[in-house]
Amino acid sequence: MGRPKPRQVSSRKQRRLHETEEIKLLDEWIHAMKPSSGTSPLAVPPPPPSAPVGCLPGGEGFSPYNGCKLFSQLPISQKTKDGLKVKYKEMSDIQRASLPHSLCGRDILGAAKTGSGKTLAFIIPVIEKLYRLRWGPEDGVGAIVISPTKDLAVQLFEELKRVGKYHTLSAGILVGGRDVKSEKERVNSLNIIICTPGRLLQHMNETPNFDCSQLQILVLDEADRILDHGFRAEVDAILGELPRVRQTLLFSATQTKSVKDLARVSLSNPEYISVHAEAVTATPERLKQLAMVVPLDQKLDMLWSFIRKHIKSKILVFLTTCKQVKFVFETFSKLRPGVPLKHLHGGMSQTRRILTCMMFAEAQASVLFCTDVASRGLDFPSVDWVVQVDCPEDIETYIHRVGRTARFTNEGRSILFLSPSEMKMLEKLQGTEPKIPIKSIKPNNDKLEQVSHRLASVLVQYPDMQHTAKRAFVTYLKSIKTKKDKEVFDVTKLPLEDYAKSLGLPVTPKLRFLNQNGKKGPFSVSVDDDMGEDDNDHDSSDRESEDDVLVAKESDSTKIKQKVNLLEDFEDDILVPKESERKLPENKDTELPTRITTKKKLKINPLRPAGTRVKFDDDLNVLPPLATIAEIDTGETVLDRSKVAERYMKLREEMKEQDKEDKILQRQMRREKRKKQKMKLKKWRGDGEDAVGSDEDQSDVDDAEKAASKRSKIYFNNGSDDDGEKAKKNVLDADRINLAEQEALALKLLSSMHS
Repeated sequence: MGRPKPRQVSSRKQRRLHETEEIKLLDEWIHAMKPSSGTSPLAVPPPPPSAPVGCLPGGEGFSPYNGCKLFSQLPISQKTKDGLKVKYKEMSDIQRASLPHSLCGRDILGAAKTGSGKTLAFIIPVIEKLYRLRWGPEDGVGAIVISPTKDLAVQLFEELKRVGKYHTLSAGILVGGRDVKSEKERVNSLNIIICTPGRLLQHMNETPNFDCSQLQILVLDEADRILDHGFRAEVDAILGELPRVRQTLLFSATQTKSVKDLARVSLSNPEYISVHAEAVTATPERLKQLAMVVPLDQKLDMLWSFIRKHIKSKILVFLTTCKQVKFVFETFSKLRPGVPLKHLHGGMSQTRRILTCMMFAEAQASVLFCTDVASRGLDFPSVDWVVQVDCPEDIETYIHRVGRTARFTNEGRSILFLSPSEMKMLEKLQGTEPKIPIKSIKPNNDKLEQVSHRLASVLVQYPDMQHTAKRAFVTYLKSIKTKKDKEVFDVTKLPLEDYAKSLGLPVTPKLRFLNQNGKKGPFSVSVDDDMGEDDNDHDSSDRESEDDVLVAKESDSTKIKQKVNLLEDFEDDILVPKESERKLPENKDTELPTRITTKKKLKINPLRPAGTRVKFDDDLNVLPPLATIAEIDTGETVLDRSKVAERYMKLREEMKEQDKEDKILQRQMRREKRKKQKMKLKKWRGDGEDAVGSDEDQSDVDDAEKAASKRSKIYFNNGSDDDGEKAKKNVLDADRINLAEQEALALKLLSSMHS
């Protein structure tokens, strides 16, 4: 390639010079007008939109950016403003409150309602900090943004690309479900990394030369979820690899002020920003919230009727487990409700999850069945309804679920289905501070469309879906059993048979983790659990002696071990945060439970009637019971050896006679064979000279010719003298025949010469 043109070189120099001057101006502007630590920019009256921005005329200072409402009034680069002006003009409350502090390099601990614009509140500081430091590919990783879920990480990456479109910074996403080898090849050249905790820790442990020692800024989105017990090990390991001198930004819908959590993240004099701390409600103001009592066996009927009534709306449906989402999506798709259906859960591949989110975001009317994997951070535009078929685990989960609608300045509605045993959750939602304005309504059963019998016909038509229905049934009940709040979630109060019928199942599946014959109520936890796929249901005492699963002396330790087994076998069907560490009761007599891996043994039931054996005699008469075990004495137990010897002698004589007959037959066969060969030889010679002489001479000549045409035979001695003498005689006859043949040939030659 040729050298660059002078005009290109000059334009690059001018661009670099312009960037240098802009960075110098931004640093002076930020330093001169930075807000005081601990103050709220929301309390400062915003400057008018027509006010000068940046360096004031005459060099009298800079324009204030503390409390401004427009992005154009912030001390940020022109490239960032160009990326923002396509979609954003005015800042939200959380952006107005946090950006003046974060642009100064301070640590932020921010909390705001769902849909309030927290993403831009940390995307802009990340881009601006690296831009002012003139960060390049050779400088390595400068910023890390950690997200609790893969779907949220993908959404953050798309927002980063939109805002940083005109910058030269390199960015990448590291989440599960992607090719690790391709990530390892490019991760060292990335400036900004958006990732999940598990995949980032994997690269720190496995990728060669992956260095984060120059990190400038760390962001934790949904910080309350990342800092809880579910990600404790990963986050602690990641923070141990990062430099302690850095800027840290924490954002979430709920703020944490735990000293231990803040010490783990190494926050340095953070700015506590909670723009909705004094709000009257904990949810968006434009959100209308409803709740109704729906029995467990009628929830699918109510959901189907709701979807059929709102076929032109965009609906987000929350279920508890992945198996429920899969079952409801597949069965409702077969029934064709008249609106496009989609599903999203943690068991799907990353590509399918991204495609599903994109299709649902672009759709005008659609229904998305999902688990709590979509309850945090995901921004779906224009969601009309959020339907919670299953009760949320706690108030925070409820807030995050309903936060998928009524985002920013839009309106939205939500409805919660509560079974009669879950009405305690409604009291907790109405009694929390700040309050949640949720209104209880009564369902109109006259317009309820029954769908249970149609589900049963679908299961008959598609037998493979029966297994999915059973799994949905079992995983839901197991999730109820593992919930912490026992005032709300009581599996003993659920109508299991009616619920199974509502799923279309003809028979209620056996639940081995529930025991109807327990001592403490109608149901009790069983130690051995196979997700309800085994039809054998025994009481707990029989199973303990049968399987030898758990050995413990005290009931307290046994209960703890049972609960641990349930959590380990849950297969990640729902997002269940791990319980905090609990100390065992200090009792000297208490023995820790021990797992013994022994094979299962069949248990003999002594009450089962034994089988009866019937024996018959030679005349087919039934013998008495004692006669069946008696030995029959025939009197011929002594063996007569003389008769045996006589029998063998007779067999030998018969064999000798048979051998003689066989030898005669064999001799005749050989004689016939020689005769045929002689006749063939006569025809071949074609003259009658050989007919002169006696029969003996003729036979001698023929035998001589036959012997001359064959090789001399070799005879093996088999231990018999007669065979040896026969062999010698045959050899002598062969020599004599050869001599006679020679004499005959000589006579023929002499006669031909004289003639």
